[in-house]
Amino acid sequence: MILTKAQYDEIAQCLVSVPPTRQSLRKLKQRFPSQSQATLLSIFSQEYQKHIKRTHAKHHTSEAIESYYQRYLNGVRKNGAAPVLLELANEVDYAPSLMARIILERFLQKHEEAPPSKSVINSMLRDPSQIPDGVLANQVYQCIVNDCCYGPLVDCIKHAIGHEHEVLLRDLLLEKNLSFLDEDQLRARGYDKTPDFILQVPVGLGQA
Repeated sequence: MILTKAQYDEIAQCLVSVPPTRQSLRKLKQRFPSQSQATLLSIFSQEYQKHIKRTHAKHHTSEAIESYYQRYLNGVRKNGAAPVLLELANEVDYAPSLMARIILERFLQKHEEAPPSKSVINSMLRDPSQIPDGVLANQVYQCIVNDCCYGPLVDCIKHAIGHEHEVLLRDLLLEKNLSFLDEDQLRARGYDKTPDFILQVPVGLGQA
């Protein structure tokens, strides 16, 4: 169905007071049953990313990072099986996956001889079993699987959807016998920007 500006604004307003978790998305679906899951997730993700960009800096001050880390440590001392990190992220209104990155990086800085590289951190976020602390690995995993806006799981889903649409577009171009160049061909020719496809012959689109 067509989404009106008023409906978009109503959905966006509901997102102001909810954390970016899959549980919140389910509640949003119950509130707006006429909208598809994909539509709600798209609005959810777009509005929350705006919020994260506005508030990103305050979560990355040295004082904030140290405060989050100490709260994490105190929480897991009391109950290491509880979703301490996820609840902390929701309490301070920050994306769970991004909170997991902050705590993981702080942990590695304390326990490793050299500062952790970005590639090492990304690898551990994609596969928390690599984290050399079982409790933190579980805490990070909980954040990743419950975050519907950020993190490696979301990246994989976006990549899969993008690839699916690329395949559908290729099939359509082939069906219409249109001549085109794909990303690999464009890259081989030295293009610095490589859209999915470029038509080799212009096509006019007219109304029937």
